[in-house]
Amino acid sequence: MTILRLICLVFVTCIGLAGPSYAAPIQVTDALGRQVTLPGPAQHIVLAQARHFPVIALLHPDPASILAGWSDEFKTSFQNEYRSYLEHYPRLADVPVVGRHRPDSFSVETVLALRPDLVVLTLSFTGLKAGQSPDDSPLIQRFEAAGVPVIVIDFFLEPMLNTVPSLEALGAALGRTDQTRDFIDFYSSHVQRVKNGLAGLADDDRPPVFIHAHAGSTDCCNSPGTGTFNDMVVYAGGHNIAGDVLKTPTGRLNFEYINARNPVVYVATGTGSGKRANNGLHIGEGATVEDARASLARIIHDNKLDSLAAVRSGNSHGIWHAFNDSPLHVVFIEALAHWIHPDRFPDVSPTETLNTISREFLPVPMQGTYLVDLRPSDSP
Repeated sequence: MTILRLICLVFVTCIGLAGPSYAAPIQVTDALGRQVTLPGPAQHIVLAQARHFPVIALLHPDPASILAGWSDEFKTSFQNEYRSYLEHYPRLADVPVVGRHRPDSFSVETVLALRPDLVVLTLSFTGLKAGQSPDDSPLIQRFEAAGVPVIVIDFFLEPMLNTVPSLEALGAALGRTDQTRDFIDFYSSHVQRVKNGLAGLADDDRPPVFIHAHAGSTDCCNSPGTGTFNDMVVYAGGHNIAGDVLKTPTGRLNFEYINARNPVVYVATGTGSGKRANNGLHIGEGATVEDARASLARIIHDNKLDSLAAVRSGNSHGIWHAFNDSPLHVVFIEALAHWIHPDRFPDVSPTETLNTISREFLPVPMQGTYLVDLRPSDSP
């Protein structure tokens, strides 16, 4: 071998060793405690639930560039927010749809045809019941058999338990651990502030709270029973009246029950877009405070809830429903804490928290009204 060929061989070998093909594998622990190995940061991901695209945006500077497929729900159920992201990322219009927002519409074949390097499932999509092994999930089994890495996240069924592990899993899988840690630190400090403010709270100091889910867009009155908003009400120092009778994540309360419990805090939720927009709460991207407040008043009147203590006292509010399946539920927790225990949280401002997240963590700012009070003077 000539000296020139030897030099070239050494040079090529060094270049190869420095290249991405020799990058260390990434070890990810998901919300189920599963250990998942990726050869490197995921660059071609599929989201089983597209509502989590803004969560990816919290952690990645160009979330659209790594999106290989998603469900249709961001386009259909969160139209106003989708339009804002589409203006910033035109390629979103061409991202393949792999299903709707329900597990029974999710097409494994379509996903596999996209050749993703990561599939992000939610705990509710896995089909697993409490205590079941991840190995019992048909979806996880099919992707693993095809050699496609899968991580499971959850901001919905057990949000206070699974939010940080889910963020850590996403951040590790995307190779964005530093940015993810920054957001987790922000999130954790704010929820800890609420926990600290409730130190020593007795059970009989937890006032009854009524969460009116998708208010005005369905028959009265849908409400969260377990997980989701229920966990947040409890964390914020309240007692969710629906949790006493509903043993599923969502269900319906009748007027007689609501009136008998006479909640002292009333919170209506809505998305301000999709099929529920017309009669529902006008809130979210592009909504004005005036429109949001007017729709809140209409919903209370139309559902004959005017006589509730929460309404008579002015402790009635509207909030964006999509806070329920996102780490942005920190905004809802702060709002609840302020509404339920104003004496303990006089200086907590969920609006400022949301503005800080929008300004410092999101590539597409949230511009609109995401929480509103029935009386202007009650705004936190």
